[in-house]
Amino acid sequence: MAIPVIDFSKLDGEERAATLAQIANGCEEWGFFQLVNHGISEELLERVKKVSDEFFKNEREENFKKSTLVQSLNADQKLENVDWEDVITLLDDNEWPSKTPGFKETMEEYRAELKKLAERVMEVMDENLGLPKGHMKKAFNGGGVDDAFFGTKVSHYPPCPQPELVTGLRAHTDAGGVILLFQDDQVGGLQILKDGEWIDVQPLRNSIVINTGDQIEVLSNGLYKSVWHRVLATPTGNRRSIASFYNPSLKATIAPAPELVEKANQEVDQSTYPKFVFGDYLSIYAEQKFLPKEPRFQAVRAM
Repeated sequence: MAIPVIDFSKLDGEERAATLAQIANGCEEWGFFQLVNHGISEELLERVKKVSDEFFKNEREENFKKSTLVQSLNADQKLENVDWEDVITLLDDNEWPSKTPGFKETMEEYRAELKKLAERVMEVMDENLGLPKGHMKKAFNGGGVDDAFFGTKVSHYPPCPQPELVTGLRAHTDAGGVILLFQDDQVGGLQILKDGEWIDVQPLRNSIVINTGDQIEVLSNGLYKSVWHRVLATPTGNRRSIASFYNPSLKATIAPAPELVEKANQEVDQSTYPKFVFGDYLSIYAEQKFLPKEPRFQAVRAM
């Protein structure tokens, strides 16, 4: 099995209905799909690869090799609560790496394009769910103007001499909304859990992998699921992974869309999913990221 690959440009042509249906299937049946012809230029994506790889090589690789994580692996024991990952997070108000030429300029341009793509994807989800245009964006912004959280994780998974002893990134679902992943097109390792089986998310050059987080599951009243995924450590190759997260603001109130609760013939207070403030959910998630998501919903309902 392979996750769906969807030509996003066909939304603007005669195949719009078929493309909408493909995206609906990706959200309902998989929780993951890949977009090609997504509107982000090849030239920009190639620059992103270049500066990300140079950043890791010049500013991070030596420290990773000397890290306690690498030293721990030499003990020949399975490492349960760590990830074989080097990661930094890019936010508009963070200090960014400055030693790699072109890194900041390239990643600022890339983040702006990814944020626009995330909002387009959410509009498609609104349409497929029969919700008013902009419903998800409005929910994520907490009623404010452009108040949603948009962060980008730049990760590298260096070659691991004993991949059987550690996971690249432990299995989890994502806490937030829409996740847009620009993954390595040479080195695999990303897998999703579907029907009890781990399935590879196949590398595809310059595609953008979309997955739905816990908040999309809530807003859609369970029609769209956030799914378990992980990254395997590999003995060869240096996997690059750039994940951008369009999440609610911390003060945003998240709840199933009333239209979808009514359609399911449920009372609002009988829905599987509670109404909650995203910041409260995130505090629970921070402690339970690698555990099943259902107790998180129960915990936030009780708050």
